Amino acid sequence: MHGLPQPSRMAWCLAAFLLLAPSLRAQQAAPLPDLHQLMAEVEAHQRQLDKVREDYTFTSQITTEDVDSAGRVTKTETEEAEEFFVNGHPISRTVKKNGKPLEGKELEKETQRVTERVEKAQATPAGQVLDVHTISVHKLLEVMEVSNPRRIGFRGRPTIVFDFAGRKNAKTHGVEEDVSKKLEGTIWVDEQDRQVAHLEVRFNDNFHIGGGLVASIQKGSNFSFDQALVGNGLWMPTGGEGAIQARVLLVKGIRERFHERDVDYKRFHAEAEPSKDAHVVGK
Repeated sequence: MHGLPQPSRMAWCLAAFLLLAPSLRAQQAAPLPDLHQLMAEVEAHQRQLDKVREDYTFTSQITTEDVDSAGRVTKTETEEAEEFFVNGHPISRTVKKNGKPLEGKELEKETQRVTERVEKAQATPAGQVLDVHTISVHKLLEVMEVSNPRRIGFRGRPTIVFDFAGRKNAKTHGVEEDVSKKLEGTIWVDEQDRQVAHLEVRFNDNFHIGGGLVASIQKGSNFSFDQALVGNGLWMPTGGEGAIQARVLLVKGIRERFHERDVDYKRFHAEAEPSKDAHVVGK
C-alpha cells in the first residue's frame, strides 16, 4: 500500500511563510527611530566602545593602484600597518611596504611620525576631531538632508539604513563641515548595537582646498567603510575601499583605487595573545 504523498519543497516553504508572516509583519510595522536621535546614540555607544578598543590592536592590509584616464592600472603598491587606539583616536603604524619590513631611515621616519601622532592623540580629548579629514557622522547630519529610511537585514542582523546628501546652503565651520556639503551616500546602522556597520560616501561635486591652490578632489571620488562585530560585543573596522581623483598644487594629477582589509584582532597585552573571541560575526 502506498503511503501519503510527501509534500513538495514549495509546500514546505509556503507553510513556513504562513507561520512566520505574523512576526514578519510585526517587525515591519515597528516604527523607525528618529535618525538624528539614532546617530546621537551611535556616537554615545562609540565613545563607550573607544575605551574597550584601547586594549586591542589589529592589522590593516592595504593595496593601492594608480590608474590612467582609461582605468588601466599603471602601478600597484601594498602596505601593512599595525592599528591601535589612543584616547579614542585611531593610530596607524606602517610595518611593511610591498612585502618588505621598514628599516633604516624609513623606519626612523615612521617611528617619529607615529610618536608625534600619539602625543597629539593624548592631548586631544576623546570625541574631538584629531585631523581635519576625520568627520563625525553625527556632526555631518547637521548639514545633511536625510531621506529614505528603511529597515533591512544586513549580515544576518536588523539594520536601519538611510541616504544622505549635503545641503548646499548649510552654514559650516571648518574643512570637515565644508567638505560634507559636497558628499552624498548611505549609512547602515546596526539596530541592536547602534553601531555603523557600513558606510558609502561619494563626492557629488568638486571640492577645492585652499581655493584649489592646495588640492582639488574631483566629483565621483568615493569610499566605503565597514565595521563588524568581532566577538564579545566588540565592534572593529574590517575594511574599506575607494577611488579618488584629485589634483595637488595645480600640477600633480592623482587617480587611485584602494582596498583595505583589517584582520588579526588581538588584545594589546605584552604577550599580544589573540583574543579568543576575535572573529568577525556574520561574515
